[in-house]
Amino acid sequence: MYNIGDKIVYPMHGAGIIEAIEEKKFLKKKQSYYIMRMPIGDMKVMIPINNTKEIGIRTIIDNSTACEILAKFKCLRTDVNENWNKRYRENMIKIRSGDILEVLDVVKSLMLRDRCRGLSTSERKMLNNAKQIVISELVLAQVALQEEIEKAFEDMIDAEINT
Repeated sequence: MYNIGDKIVYPMHGAGIIEAIEEKKFLKKKQSYYIMRMPIGDMKVMIPINNTKEIGIRTIIDNSTACEILAKFKCLRTDVNENWNKRYRENMIKIRSGDILEVLDVVKSLMLRDRCRGLSTSERKMLNNAKQIVISELVLAQVALQEEIEKAFEDMIDAEINT
């Protein structure tokens, strides 16, 4: 069970801070929810407390791990499938996993693909979502500000393409 003020990750949405725990009545049944505020996009999400394990809710990584994750972005070797459907499904599985390294892999592979060939509308949306998931966790782990992390990603992609 998490408490107010805890920093957690909601796979497919990103990291946030629990602002409240509320009981709501839905379909004549009372249920408790975490009310999580997400720093990027200033969105609030209600998460049923009973389903946190099934959803894959976890605490955010610590600062030193976050720094390592950011450094690993440069070294990640991405294997991009040429089949659009298969690539999309594989990336979606990685995002749903809630594993920051898997999501980081999606970010890097889609950023590289975007620079070299461009992205479809669906993949551009996936890239933006994956970036939000990774960046929100790195911001809450106090690695850097959102803009600084985005610039670091762009700079590392530029460096890889130009070598």
